[in-house]
Amino acid sequence: MTQTSFIALLRGINVGGHNKVPMAELRLLCESLGWHHVQTYIQSGNVLFQSDETAVSLESALEAAITQRFGLAISVLVRTAAEWQALMHGNPFPAASAHEPNMVMLALSKQPPAPGAAEGLRQRATNGEHITQVGEALWIHYQQGVAGSKLSPALFDRLVGSPVTARNWRTVVTLHELAQANQ
Repeated sequence: MTQTSFIALLRGINVGGHNKVPMAELRLLCESLGWHHVQTYIQSGNVLFQSDETAVSLESALEAAITQRFGLAISVLVRTAAEWQALMHGNPFPAASAHEPNMVMLALSKQPPAPGAAEGLRQRATNGEHITQVGEALWIHYQQGVAGSKLSPALFDRLVGSPVTARNWRTVVTLHELAQANQ
């Protein structure tokens, strides 16, 4: 069977001492699911691997395994390396990404964003944030930094209609590079 390269994003782990999932244990857990060439990147829950399963089945399997192993209900989003590359090419903020890679975020959700999600977020952007939806992705340029933004994870989830996780441009690029090397 042909193995596809995937990137899994875990939402809200190892943040402020909550939802602790050690990366070494996460790698072993993924390998126990039959995934190949598993590697993690930074503590925020990024996993690169190969499998012959579908993204949806991989999400479900890892969510269940995390619940069983760590007792945590963590949302997992999985994209193929090819889908990740397409997401990258959709970045509407290339200049900002080049100069401020930590101020541009790619936000992905479990389900396609609800109609009007981007507009609802724009209406609540009070700190100079620019928000654009490109396909399934929401892109946010936090011109004045993420720390001062009122756009909370709970607000994203509510307006988008399903759990959302975001990665800054630097992480997006690194995950792409690692996925390319993992093929």
